[in-house]
Amino acid sequence: MRESKVWLAAGGIVVKGNEVLVVKKTYGGLKGKWSFPAGFVEPNETVDEAAVREVLEETGIVARVRQVAALRTGVIRKEISDNMIVFLMDYVEGDPQPQEGEIEIATFMPINDLLTDPLATEYIQIILPHIPTMSSYLVGESYVPDPIFGYSSYKIFT
Repeated sequence: MRESKVWLAAGGIVVKGNEVLVVKKTYGGLKGKWSFPAGFVEPNETVDEAAVREVLEETGIVARVRQVAALRTGVIRKEISDNMIVFLMDYVEGDPQPQEGEIEIATFMPINDLLTDPLATEYIQIILPHIPTMSSYLVGESYVPDPIFGYSSYKIFT
């Protein structure tokens, strides 16, 4: 029997006025394209915590999760379940600084410019038009579930 592989990533759409934080990675399929800061969830964190960490690591920007913006899910070569939860995030502080070795450029760009930029990923161009309409808050509330499950961190976004 073949082992299955499931990937879980987190990303952040950090909004500052009419601009959004984007990066150009130095490697992989997104190399040279504008994308949202994102990366894999570590075993010791929740998905929203991973989004905050990835934004900070890749860009130096401190951001706060506002709500769930999207779920991206796919299967790679019929072998890997590739999933990413993307959060709409509020800018808190910092100036964009690219993570050495991984990020070529980190910057805030006007949303309207990204919608027509040929270097913006299709994902950006699909999701950004929906950002202004996201008015309800899906706040992550911490709960303490039954101890039988052994959770050290547990949140529900409603």
